[in-house]
Amino acid sequence: MFSPYYKLARRRTGVADPENHCALNVALYGPGGRWSMTERGRRSVWRSEDRFAIGPSEAAWEDGGLTIRFDEVCAPVPKRLRGVVRLTPARLLDRAFAIDGGGRHEWRPIAPVARVEVACEAPALSWAGEAYFDCNEGREPLENAFRSWSWGRARTRDGAAILYDVESKRSGPLRLALAIDGAGNFLPTPTPPLSALPRLLWGMPRAVWADAGAAPRLEATLEDAPFYARSRVSTRIAGEDVALMHESLSLDRFAMPVVQAMLPFRMPRRA
Repeated sequence: MFSPYYKLARRRTGVADPENHCALNVALYGPGGRWSMTERGRRSVWRSEDRFAIGPSEAAWEDGGLTIRFDEVCAPVPKRLRGVVRLTPARLLDRAFAIDGGGRHEWRPIAPVARVEVACEAPALSWAGEAYFDCNEGREPLENAFRSWSWGRARTRDGAAILYDVESKRSGPLRLALAIDGAGNFLPTPTPPLSALPRLLWGMPRAVWADAGAAPRLEATLEDAPFYARSRVSTRIAGEDVALMHESLSLDRFAMPVVQAMLPFRMPRRA
């Protein structure tokens, strides 16, 4: 959905084949971290009911969990990134939420609570911990519907808390706050106030939720891009101190020609 090649193809022809613009994004943070997102064309894409292969990498549904095998080369510095991720959901949920006010874009929190095992060959490391699995789908480009959004997910004592703050081009602001308990029940909860974190090198704004009287604390900036930021934040939501994975996305910035011209340096294409 962030492919500059897909956007260019739509501009040229009006319609473009999404299966000709597929990529698996792998981001490894921390010391020696690596990042890859190589786009491939339809000849390198294969899928069935339970398997989706993109070049040398694939995602497969196996034994009640999601297994991702990746074998990629980083850009712009070419380093190998190879390994396996195994995600096991606590339970699978089947509910979609409209996030654009018009029903063209939906978000599905498929497994708000899950476990993950990671085994990397390049670089050589492994670990296990908690995980989260969701998906977005839409019937038009994101930049046609949204100006920006903020999203966050936190593990709670009873399950998970997920928050969305969306600026839609058609319907204005939309705020969504969900508490999900261990049985998979969705419990609407009041949306906490937003607090601003310091801006990054690219000037991306970051608005984070925190109960009244609480101050969110930035633990780490994981991504700092012209139109996207990912952060790890400590905050308090519904009276509970939580560790929040947070993202800020600006579709207005993404659509700027200068940003589109920069993207191929991080996202090469192999037709």
